[in-house]
Amino acid sequence: MISIIIPVYNMADKIGECLDSIFKQTNQDFEVIMVNDGSSDKFEEKIGPILEKLNYSQSVKVFNQVNQGAPSARNHGFKESTGEYLFFCDADAVLNPEALAILLEALNNHPEASYAYPSFMWGKKLFRIGEFNAEKLKAGPCIHTMSLIRREAFPVNGWDVSIKKLQDWDLYLMMLQENHFGVWVDKVLFNIKPGGNYSSWLPSFAYKLMPWLPGVKKYNQAMAIVKIKHGL
Repeated sequence: MISIIIPVYNMADKIGECLDSIFKQTNQDFEVIMVNDGSSDKFEEKIGPILEKLNYSQSVKVFNQVNQGAPSARNHGFKESTGEYLFFCDADAVLNPEALAILLEALNNHPEASYAYPSFMWGKKLFRIGEFNAEKLKAGPCIHTMSLIRREAFPVNGWDVSIKKLQDWDLYLMMLQENHFGVWVDKVLFNIKPGGNYSSWLPSFAYKLMPWLPGVKKYNQAMAIVKIKHGL
């Protein structure tokens, strides 16, 4: 079974599309665990009617916590999960109907791999990740949070709650230190809707030509923190 864990912060009006894409999966062997990370948009009041309207009220486990950030919310969801596979899904993502089935097939075909990751769309921007390469991973973030992970390969201490940005890069580097590798699926299996609260993206030229931008500064600071942690 796959445990789909969704951290949510102020996404009550947008989470429906994500959930709808999950429950339209061709592989229905999953559980959905949603962790409300202290939202201020009346999420606790809104989520019940949303789930009932979509007929998912009996199929989604919802947990609430004070705002601590996405890593903490994901760890909370992991502790409540029971699946042998983990899929940390962003609340602003819409999945291809065959996403889970294709990722699971990739792991079944590659027993040496600890996780399977696909290409994806960010709005209209295509991210075609490429074959797994440890040196490329060490050089910088390249694999999205939304991979299918074998439970036994997930780090003992979970997501590092002290890492505020580039948490996915940090996670895969922790797994690499334990000799856990990934396998790439050369298919676009989800689309991230711009405007979410946990993730952001700037065009590549901005990081080279616009170092004064707040987003670029935060990115560079986060890069330095993760590199120091992993001795890169």
